[in-house]
Amino acid sequence: MNGERDLQVLLRSMRPELHEGRYVFTTVPGAVPEDAAPVVTIAEPEGLTLVVRQEDADRTGLGYAYVAGWITLRVHSSLDAVGLTAAVAAELAAAGLSCNVVAGYFHDHLFVPYDAADEAIRLLTALAERAGTED
Repeated sequence: MNGERDLQVLLRSMRPELHEGRYVFTTVPGAVPEDAAPVVTIAEPEGLTLVVRQEDADRTGLGYAYVAGWITLRVHSSLDAVGLTAAVAAELAAAGLSCNVVAGYFHDHLFVPYDAADEAIRLLTALAERAGTED
């Protein structure tokens, strides 16, 4: 199943959705701890990066420094689409918000500072609305 590739369609259709909860990035030297349920895992030479709910990290004693809100762009983007990540990151960067992007098979997922997640949703919704008027 192929996703959308047209940038204007992607932007106007992204429908950003904020997940409930706080998410943190952490790393472990080996396997995922039994009581942790990561939403993202990335194997790096230095260790296994996990994105987990903050309460999972706290309960299992995993250290972290960044507490994020998790936003899913609900448009089914193609993995070879060009420009969506750049447009979203530029919009958030202009407002001084960091953004860590993870591409899934169907959707792009953004991890933004937890305390600014509602602002990020407003900015992304405004970006989508502007893209809808640029045809």
